[in-house]
Amino acid sequence: MSGAGPGLKHRLAQPDILVAPGVYDGLTALLARQAGFEALYLSGAAVAYTRLGRPDIGLTSSTEMADTIALIADRVDLPVIIDADTGFGNALNAQRTMRLYERAGASALQIEDQSFPKRCGHLSDKSLIAVSEMAGKIAAMADARMSADTLIVARTDAIAVEGFEAALERAERYLEAGADALFIEAPRSNGQLAAITGRFRGRVPLLVNIVEGGRTPVRSAADLAALGFDIVIFPGGIVRAIARTAEDYYASLHKTGSNGAFADRMLDFDGINGRLGTQEMLDRGRHYDKDGQA
Repeated sequence: MSGAGPGLKHRLAQPDILVAPGVYDGLTALLARQAGFEALYLSGAAVAYTRLGRPDIGLTSSTEMADTIALIADRVDLPVIIDADTGFGNALNAQRTMRLYERAGASALQIEDQSFPKRCGHLSDKSLIAVSEMAGKIAAMADARMSADTLIVARTDAIAVEGFEAALERAERYLEAGADALFIEAPRSNGQLAAITGRFRGRVPLLVNIVEGGRTPVRSAADLAALGFDIVIFPGGIVRAIARTAEDYYASLHKTGSNGAFADRMLDFDGINGRLGTQEMLDRGRHYDKDGQA
């Protein structure tokens, strides 16, 4: 299944920047859609943080990611860009990851040139595979996809390892290998952001990652669009927001023995059911209960 794929490809041909917020389950995907977003981003970090309670250091498996995106695709009809990490091995592993994620509902797979196990792009002490190996993974994924509308986003982490110019050269090679979009991770200045778009703007869609407290200057979507970026992701913002709220909630409950003191920061029972569409689903069930037919 890759029903949302053509939608993403078409959307990237439009002039406005695409803002893809991070999600990690059906509920956050639903709330993001209700807020008006046109596409979503599922990161390995978000799944590691929420499902495992662990850092983003390569602990998340491909099957855990596929299970997660399948649940998201079942709940919302928005295109989802999914983090495929390193492809979980060599070119053949990358092909299997493509098939697995595409069947689960991904519209685009992002693959990076770190060695395995990888780590968050804004952490230090990363290492890279050879350019030729990464190019082979991209070509292998292109051969394996069921639909040409399922996009391959090639990410390089070379800025922190080999320097900025090397990162640009790696991106050139990945574009030649068949990448549909480029993601040069963790540029460290506004000048580097501008240099990326100066070289690739108009040739291929460009993705930029904004991480609060990360290496890249925090810029608005409008600023990034003016520079020439086509997609901006905010992959972990929702997890950090919910983690802070959860800390405060549990501290309040432990201290007071009640949710009363926190009530103005919570949805009540009717509120959560309204967001979830509970009544509409119950009505639909009763419709089918009438005679077993629609």
